[in-house]
Amino acid sequence: MSGDPLRYFRIEARELVDQISAGVLDLDQQPGPDLVARLLRFAHTLKGAARVVKQQEIADRAHEFEEVLIPHRTEDAPLATDQMRELLRLNDEIEARVAALEPAPAPGADVPAPPPATGPVAGPVAGQLEPGVPPETAPPPRAATADVDDLLDAIGEAHARFGPLRTGAHALDRLHRTAENLADQLRSARAGGADTARLGALRLAADLSALGRRLTDSVEQVERELDEIRGRAERLRLVAASTVFTALHRAVRDAADGQGKRVRFEGRGGDLRLDPHVLALVNGAFLHVVRNAVAHGIEPAADRAAAGKPAEGTVVVEVERRGRFAAFRCTDDGRGFDVAAIRRAARARGRLAPGAPEPDERALLDLLLRGGISTSAGVTEVSGRGIGLDVARDVADQLDGAVTLGSEAGRGATVELVVPLALLSVQGLVLEAAGTVATVPLDAVRTCVRLLPDQAATAAATGRMAHEGRALPFLSLAGVLYAGAAVPDSGPPGVAVVLAADGEAVAVGVDRLAGTSTLVVRPLPKLAPAAPVIGGVAMDLDGNPRLVLDAQGLVAAARNGRHVQAGAVPAAVERLPILIIDDSLTTRMLERSILESAGYQVDLAASGEEGLTKARARRYGLFLTDIDMPGIDGFTFVARTRADPALSGVPAILVSSRSSAEDRQRGAEVGADAYVVKGEFDQEELLAHIRRLVPS
Repeated sequence: MSGDPLRYFRIEARELVDQISAGVLDLDQQPGPDLVARLLRFAHTLKGAARVVKQQEIADRAHEFEEVLIPHRTEDAPLATDQMRELLRLNDEIEARVAALEPAPAPGADVPAPPPATGPVAGPVAGQLEPGVPPETAPPPRAATADVDDLLDAIGEAHARFGPLRTGAHALDRLHRTAENLADQLRSARAGGADTARLGALRLAADLSALGRRLTDSVEQVERELDEIRGRAERLRLVAASTVFTALHRAVRDAADGQGKRVRFEGRGGDLRLDPHVLALVNGAFLHVVRNAVAHGIEPAADRAAAGKPAEGTVVVEVERRGRFAAFRCTDDGRGFDVAAIRRAARARGRLAPGAPEPDERALLDLLLRGGISTSAGVTEVSGRGIGLDVARDVADQLDGAVTLGSEAGRGATVELVVPLALLSVQGLVLEAAGTVATVPLDAVRTCVRLLPDQAATAAATGRMAHEGRALPFLSLAGVLYAGAAVPDSGPPGVAVVLAADGEAVAVGVDRLAGTSTLVVRPLPKLAPAAPVIGGVAMDLDGNPRLVLDAQGLVAAARNGRHVQAGAVPAAVERLPILIIDDSLTTRMLERSILESAGYQVDLAASGEEGLTKARARRYGLFLTDIDMPGIDGFTFVARTRADPALSGVPAILVSSRSSAEDRQRGAEVGADAYVVKGEFDQEELLAHIRRLVPS
């Protein structure tokens, strides 16, 4: 038996607790015998499992949970308020005891940081929460990061072993051609044994050809499967947005119970999978936002009836992807923000200058977001909301996001937090255009249409394509990806991919489709600001970045008429190539993309030693080198090229994360012609340096 007897129980118990927590909250809103029966099954399973591993306290509380529910097995009527409170209390105690079974992390282990402390909720909301309410954290991801990293490493190692197989396939192909040449030579021979030798050579060629085809097909199939496995393994690092809905639902329920109100919670967009760190931070902020929406936005039943509203209020939390961003939006159907109270509080606290023009509603809401405004010494219509907004603003600052407020008097308020995506899992359609492979999110694809040559030529020339009785804007993907540089001649696009975003549809011309793939999208670093049509990058099995397109950016580009026809961009002026030296694969590839898009030829080196070897073997117009590399660093590389008469005239640019005056001075002393700091990187600044140093 395993040395940890609770190992499997913890996994099962966590899942059952999650199901019970969500089920109890659903039962509060949608009572019925089916849901009661499902909750009884969960509780009974948990009770039995707990008894097996001698966790009697958990088993006892699961039994008490059953006792509350059993009388309602055949009833459609809602449970009494005290019964719901008892179920929630037992659920909290079970959850706390299951959490206590988690083993302590090993010394030095990488433990995910908890979300920042959000402080107590002001006013009666805090005082009326049940004592067993769990802490304000998002549920932890189900897969340990270390385990996922090990899985990804194993997949990478397995893929590395395909290198010799690919080499072997090429060798077999060469042997096949050699055997065919031998057969041709023997065919013309007149020696007595020539026929036998010729037949043997032909048989060898046939066998080698068949073996080579089988080997190539097998390698390609396994590589496709590994690509899919890697995408799914990376996806394990992400967490579904729905994992925060249960905690938010519970917060709404507790706040409504404390205020004597009836409030329905709805969660939408829960299938979107996001970085768990982002979800944890947003969860901490939105716990305050939804509580205050209930306490100070949703009116009492009598006031709602007088306003012609249903007695039950509604709080909706929606999550949606917007290109490179995720939007979290909380909407209620309450009274909205009390603009007059905000104005009075702002004047009382000196936030509005005497004699200044009266601010409009938008300006007042902006003041509210800045914090420090409370409409009274106690909790009033806006004081509780202010705390939630302070937390939301702090989270936005931490994640480089933004918070916006909306309000309509008597109809409700909206708090929206938009944050950039660090990681995002999507299903993608793999495209190829002019030799470049890219991926577009599959949820933006409406259909794909094969183009005849004359149709492709007309669409590329006019920027419009007829589809289902409409003239859609047409965009050549090759023309956009190679903007400002010569587009490789790959012929007219063979397929139009019809995309939809922001309520508009466009057609994007590509050379071919290469299937679908599960991938994790990463944002582009500040080192390489990209065009709006680029949403991020995903790593392929060889560790190379693959562009992920942004549907909104493509729609905007097509709307603005950027339908560049493949081959229409004039060829770039012939220049000496540029040598990029950096030990980071991602940085090398991104810098190459920037320079090639600007029309430069590029060679790559992964170390200072390799850079010196290449510099002495070919003429270059410029060296672009990192500083911090194993072996020969960037300072040493530049110094050695300056000491070499054959290389001393080649300009050099240092690109580094170092920003101190001492490092800049040292770069100048060794002979660098420019120094670019990665943290302050500007693509146009780099290209301006290159244009100044490399003759056109």
